[in-house]
Amino acid sequence: MQTTHSKMSPLPNAGKPRSGISSLWKNIRRDRQLLILFIPCIVFYALFRYGPIYGLIIAFKDYSVYEGILGSKWVGLEHFRRFFDSPDFWLLFKNTFLLGLFTLLWAFPFPIIFAVLLNEVRNIKFKKTVQTFSYLPAFLSVVIVCSMVIDFLSPTNGLINTALKAMGFEGIYFLAAPEWFRTVFISSEIWQHMGYEAIIYLAAIAGIDPTLYEAAKVDGAKRWHMMRYITLPSIMPTILILFIIKSGSVFRIGYEKVLLLYNPMTYEVADVFSTYVYRKGLLETNYSYASAVGLFEASIALVMLLISNAISKKAGGKGLW
Repeated sequence: MQTTHSKMSPLPNAGKPRSGISSLWKNIRRDRQLLILFIPCIVFYALFRYGPIYGLIIAFKDYSVYEGILGSKWVGLEHFRRFFDSPDFWLLFKNTFLLGLFTLLWAFPFPIIFAVLLNEVRNIKFKKTVQTFSYLPAFLSVVIVCSMVIDFLSPTNGLINTALKAMGFEGIYFLAAPEWFRTVFISSEIWQHMGYEAIIYLAAIAGIDPTLYEAAKVDGAKRWHMMRYITLPSIMPTILILFIIKSGSVFRIGYEKVLLLYNPMTYEVADVFSTYVYRKGLLETNYSYASAVGLFEASIALVMLLISNAISKKAGGKGLW
């Protein structure tokens, strides 16, 4: 009786590494030049973004410079309670929310409109000239931009008031009038960032398949119809992602521009969380209280980001994660 011995077939994973470590090192060796270029970015975020998180402990302590962070007395949520009970809380909340919301509603669409219209320009030389001049303000520092705004709005010899007086109107002291502060702030934001942010949308438009426009022309579509039914829907994922990022910054208004443009006469509409933190922390050296206010502001910004991401995923199917 003959016994047949069947040969055992090799296992599917035979000869393969037990883990993905070797594959990881292979990818690292392959992309080592790109990873080396990425090192400065990692160092920057480690030192200036994640490193300072350790200092947030002082928001829950009565911080003393002499005793240090760990040696200072623990007070828990005392600084948060004091801030919420302060008469400044609701004023700061309202000013920060309204200024951030109006900036989002007015400043966000302008780069999209500008990019779409600029894409329709057929004169290449004129197109490049307009684009160059439009994003030049983004390379200016906030101090220079605010100085230019102050000069333009000067009540004596400013460009805007000179034009108003030439047309028979009275001059307006824009920076001393509370009702004009948000308009001035949002207008300067649009002027400074519109051209630079439009580059992202122009890059997205450049990635649209040209055959879509050719097919639309054959079907008799006008340029307005192509913008409406091809260009805007094609760049909608980019618009949604940037909208989510911008929505998370509604409560994260930088203190620099507000600090340079506001004055005691406009505090009632211009004072926001960031300028309040600057005054309490650096000018009054109340570090623990200022850290508590800053942590509250960051928490609200995180909540806004999560809400915007959830709404975007539900409405358009796209999100940051």
